[in-house]
Amino acid sequence: MSETKSAFLTIRDAAERLQVTPRTLKYYEERGLVTPSRSEGRYRLYSEQDLELFARILRLRSLGFSLQGIVEMLKRPMETQSEGGSGYSASSLREIEQALAQQIESVDARIAAVRRELKEAQAVRSELASDLDYLRRRIAGESKEVLLRERLAARKQRKAQSAGDADA
Repeated sequence: MSETKSAFLTIRDAAERLQVTPRTLKYYEERGLVTPSRSEGRYRLYSEQDLELFARILRLRSLGFSLQGIVEMLKRPMETQSEGGSGYSASSLREIEQALAQQIESVDARIAAVRRELKEAQAVRSELASDLDYLRRRIAGESKEVLLRERLAARKQRKAQSAGDADA
């Protein structure tokens, strides 16, 4: 009995470990993404393999993949060394290759979008930090004229640097 307890987690414990709600786990089960074991009392029991699968699903969701897309990705299991027989046919392997290549392209596109968003957020942060610095210095009693000249000079320097980066 202690082996069962250590090998499996209840829905509450699994949800806590994955930092989601139990309802999220039930929803993914309803969608056919994972099938937990059941206790004699019909309680859901999650293995480490189930938790790894959930973690992958959650990562894919956080990257913007739809549940339908995730279902399609998970339909294509990879061969294992322990499988008997000849494994996948050549055409099946090509289909899996194409599907994985498309998934990688999708993730690469998401990475590029996140990088653009990060660059934009950094630019906004820089502008806000400059505004905050200006206000703090004004509150401290520095001359408005001196501060405005400094801001204008800094703006010209940024434009010149941007122009130089564009030429490179």
